[in-house]
Amino acid sequence: MKTIAELRALIKAKHTEAKALVENTPSNEWTEEKQAAYDEMVAAIESAKTEIDRLQQLATLIGEEAATEEADAAAHNARNKHPAVAKSRALFAKWLKGGDKALTAQDWADIRATMSTTTGSEGGYTVQTDIAKTVADALKEYGGIRNVATVIQTEMGNPMSFPTSNGTSEVGELIPENTSATGQDPAFGTLSLNVFKFSSKVIAVPIELLQDSSVDIEAFVLKRITDRLGRITNQMFTTGTGTAQPRGIVTAATSGVVGATGQTTSIAYDDLIDLVHSVDPAYRMSSQCGFMLHDTTMREIRKLKDDAGRPVFLPGYDGLADAMPDTILGYPVTINQDMPVMAADAKSVLFGDFSRYYVRDVLQNTLHRFEDSAYAKLGQVGFLAWARSGGNLIDVGGAIKYYQNSAT
Repeated sequence: MKTIAELRALIKAKHTEAKALVENTPSNEWTEEKQAAYDEMVAAIESAKTEIDRLQQLATLIGEEAATEEADAAAHNARNKHPAVAKSRALFAKWLKGGDKALTAQDWADIRATMSTTTGSEGGYTVQTDIAKTVADALKEYGGIRNVATVIQTEMGNPMSFPTSNGTSEVGELIPENTSATGQDPAFGTLSLNVFKFSSKVIAVPIELLQDSSVDIEAFVLKRITDRLGRITNQMFTTGTGTAQPRGIVTAATSGVVGATGQTTSIAYDDLIDLVHSVDPAYRMSSQCGFMLHDTTMREIRKLKDDAGRPVFLPGYDGLADAMPDTILGYPVTINQDMPVMAADAKSVLFGDFSRYYVRDVLQNTLHRFEDSAYAKLGQVGFLAWARSGGNLIDVGGAIKYYQNSAT
C-alpha cells in the first residue's frame, strides 16, 4: 500500500505527463492512442485522489495523522496550547456549558480583554478574537468565494465606499507644435461595501451533551455555526441581488459570451476561448484569474476537446509544496456549488480576476444562549450566532465576465 506522500507524488508525476502530452502534441497528431494515454493518466490521478481520501478518513477514525500532516498538526497543537489561547477557549467552553452565571467577574474581565473589538455588546456573548478567527478560517471551506476573493475585516459595520474610475476608453492625443492640448476630465464614481446581518438560526443542544465532559461542545457548536453561516454567506456572495443583501459575484459580473441557439445546457470549446478573451489582458495576468462554476458544469467541461481533439481540462494535485489546481485552458478552477447550473439563460461560468471581489467581515460576532422554558421542557439549551458580512465586486472595468447559456 502506498503512503499519502507517495500517492501525492504519483499525482504530480501523472499531472506533469498529461500536461506535457497536451502541450507537446501538434494539433494534427492527437490520435486515439494519445487520447487513451491521456485518459489513463487522468484515471490514475482520480484513483490516487480517492485513495488519499480513504487513507485520511481512516487516519481520522483511528486517531492517527498522515506523516505529511504532522508538521501542520504540531503547529496547530502548539498554538492551542499557548496560554492565552488555551485560556480563551476554556472561557468559551465554560460559558457554553454553564451560561452567564457560570462566569465570574474576573472571567468577564478576561473576556473583554480578548474580544475581537472594543465596541460593547448587550444580550449576548461577544466572541473572543481566537474564536472569531476559528470561525473565519472555517468559513473558507464553504463554496469557494472566500478562497479567491479579497477578504477584509473591520471593527465597525459603518457604510464603506470605494472610489472608482474606468479609464479603459481614455486615450491621449497627437497634436502639432504650438497647439494647445485638449481637456478630458476622468469620470469618478463609488461602489459600496456595506455589511448585512446573518444568523446561524437557533442551534438546540441536548443538556446531556453539555453535562458530558468528554464531549467537545466547543467544536460541536462552532461546527454548526460555520456550517450554517458559511452556506448562507457564500450563497449571497455568489448570487445576492445587491438590494437589501450583498451584491453577488454573478450579479456583478458583465456579459462575456452568450451561447448559440440550442446551448441551453451545454458550452462549446469556442465559448471558453471567447470568454477568456472577453476579459482584458491586464486582468488575465493576475494570479487570481481563473474560472468559477458549479460541479455539474465542470463535469461537462471535462468532456470538451479543442479543435484538434485534445482535452481542455487538466487535473491538478495538492499536498505538495508546488501544488497545482485543476485547470481549464491553463487557468485554475474554483468549484462553487452556489453557481447556477447550466439551463436556459443561466450565467453558468465565470472567468476573470476574482481578487477584485471583496468580502467584508465585521469582527464583532455575538453568540446567544437560551435556557427558557421552550428549551428546558425539551431538555435542551439553545444557541444563536449573529454575524455581519458584505460583498461586492469593486471594479468597473470588466474584471469578471460570464458565459450565459442560450435562452432556447
